[in-house]
Amino acid sequence: MGINSEKNITKNVEELTCPIRYALDIVGGKWKLPIICMLAVENPIRYSSIKRKLDGITNTMLAQSLKDLESDGIVHRKQYNEIPPKVEYTLTSKGKSIVPILQQFANWGATNMQEKNKCGLNCKECRKTK
Repeated sequence: MGINSEKNITKNVEELTCPIRYALDIVGGKWKLPIICMLAVENPIRYSSIKRKLDGITNTMLAQSLKDLESDGIVHRKQYNEIPPKVEYTLTSKGKSIVPILQQFANWGATNMQEKNKCGLNCKECRKTK
């Protein structure tokens, strides 16, 4: 294989992985996908509801994840001028465009994890996104 062929292969791999890296930079991490899935089901939702439903997430991680998703255009944050403060989160159109992909991802996961008998199609969290 010549040097030019190797460069072409490297370029093709980079072109393929660049959009994947972009997507993973936005939704990567332990909490962002569960937050997006939750917003796909309950839209709008308040911070306290997200916190209550995501077992194990800290206030710092939830606040940072929501801030990241907002800055990436996935989540919209609406603050009301009320006392006590009221803030609601919704998916933007960009965020909603991820939902069908997540449904396919969940289907793939359900199909491939049945041998481990960990979750499968009867998982209440997985069913919520369908």
